[in-house]
Amino acid sequence: MSPASPTAAPAATPMPVKRPTTPELDARGLALTKERGCTACHAPDGKRVGPGFAQIAARYRADPEADERIPQKIRNGSVGTWGRVIMPRQGQVTEAEAKVLGAWVLSR
Repeated sequence: MSPASPTAAPAATPMPVKRPTTPELDARGLALTKERGCTACHAPDGKRVGPGFAQIAARYRADPEADERIPQKIRNGSVGTWGRVIMPRQGQVTEAEAKVLGAWVLSR
């Protein structure tokens, strides 16, 4: 048995990639952010009241349950995920709309 080579490189961790999108998802997701008031608290790339859409996508990109987690957070709200910022419950957003919004956010 030979000792491990001192020049062996550590295994690379795969980089999470941006989620796929379509022109339809882009159009519907953007429209819903305006119709449902998301842009009052969230900006495309930077913090407003809450984190920007790109920040949310970056945080959840490697989360295999993000496709379910994000729509739940939209509909039910959350506290503490982004510090002291509260994400209020968005009861006016249907489950179907929350799924579209979640997919759109994750594709940023």
